[in-house]
Parts: sequence; structure tokens; C-alpha cells
Amino acid sequence: MVQHGKSRPVSGKVLPLSVTNPEARIEELIASPFVEDLLAAAKHSALTEDLALTILRRRDLQASVLEAIARNHSVIKQRKVLVSVAEHQYTPRHISLPLLRRLFTFELMQVALGPSVLADVKRVAEEVLVAKLGTLSLGERITLARRASPKVAGALLLHREPSVIEAALQNPRITEASIVKSLARSEIPAPLLAMLAAHSKWSVRREIQIGILRRPEASDSLALRIAAKLPKRALHEVLTQYRLPTSRRELLQRALLQR
Repeated sequence: MVQHGKSRPVSGKVLPLSVTNPEARIEELIASPFVEDLLAAAKHSALTEDLALTILRRRDLQASVLEAIARNHSVIKQRKVLVSVAEHQYTPRHISLPLLRRLFTFELMQVALGPSVLADVKRVAEEVLVAKLGTLSLGERITLARRASPKVAGALLLHREPSVIEAALQNPRITEASIVKSLARSEIPAPLLAMLAAHSKWSVRREIQIGILRRPEASDSLALRIAAKLPKRALHEVLTQYRLPTSRRELLQRALLQR
């Protein structure tokens, strides 16, 4: 008789429990070292959220097991399982990417920030999240601005509400590159320029200073304040190497002559 939790040796070869004991309990299948047993557990009608998460915590998972969990309708509707499968590094792309569309706002943020999530999955999670920004409440946007990835925080810099912009600038993950990219968009909110010019960290970054000077939304007084922070040589480079609105160019030329 086969003992529970153990596979039967046949001619000196150990076989999967799902082969030697079809009546094995799902917990025994999950504890097995055989992928065939994990696959049987992943497909099992008795698979629960807790048991699925136990499988997902294993470090020896194969893509076939993850795909089986994703196709097990009794557990994939559970939010923790859904997120875990979507962000797992071994989940096949044809499974993980569609699952991202089913995630809620802060679940997408979790995936985009996950340290072990693959880069292309993170990118799609960010794209889905940015596409949802227009449907979110002000409170959700502020929370995302403070905590989300640089790409999402950069998108929220373009929000018309100053409280959202301020939250994005407080995000410890936001980078100079993401701010410069936002400054290059066709339209930006004027409060962003004023906040950047007054910011203790970002107001002294050269690329951001240049980005502000190139914006037609910047007032003359703001442009002169930024220009005053630039060395004479740097201001000359701005005038000769960058495309500027005509009135801004004339303003900066006068400022340069007065140095």
C-alpha cells in the first residue's frame, strides 16, 4: 500500500504521487518535488486561495504550473492570487499581460514597483495605470503621485491640481529624467513650473532649469529668476543651442547683456 505523501518506487525509479496515488490529498501534491504533482494541484478543483499562494511561494515553479493556476477559475478570481500570478517572473507573457488588465489601481502600482517583476511586465503595468489616471479620484491620484513609479509620478506632474503636482514632487522615486520628460510635453500646467522653480532640489538641476526656460507657459519673472541661477556661459549655451520662443529669447539676451 502506498503511504500518503510518498511516491512509489517502480523498478528503482520514483514516480510522481499523482501517478502512483490518484487519491492523494492536494496538500500532499503541493509538497511534492515533482512538477507533475504541482501541475495536478494547480488544476485541482479543491485548490483554495491559501493553497494557491503556498504553490506560488515555491521557488522551483515552472511556467506550466503558473498557467494552470491562471486557468483555474476557482482561485484566479481571488485578488492575492491574481496579483501573484500576474507579477511572477516565470508566468508566460501571454498569461501575465492580459491579467494586468484585471488589476485594480494600487495592485498595478504594486506590480510596477515589484523588485522581481520583469521589466516588460512593469512597463505594461505602468501603461495601464497611466491610462486609468483620468478615471481616478483626487485622493487616489495624490496617493499614486506620492508612491508610484517614476513614470507614473511623471505623468501626474501634468495634472492640473496643484496638490497632485506637489505630491509627485515629494515622491522619493521621481527622477530628474522623468521631470525633464514631463517638461517636454506639448502642454503642461503652469503651477508645475512655479513649483519646480521653488523646489530646493529640482530648482538647481541644469536640465530642469533649461526645460523651464524653454516653456512658453513660464512668466517673464520666472524665466529671469531661473536665468539668474545660470552661469553666464550656460545662459549663452541656452540661447545658441536650444529652440526658444521669440519673446523668451529676446528676454534672455537682454539678461545676458546685463551680466
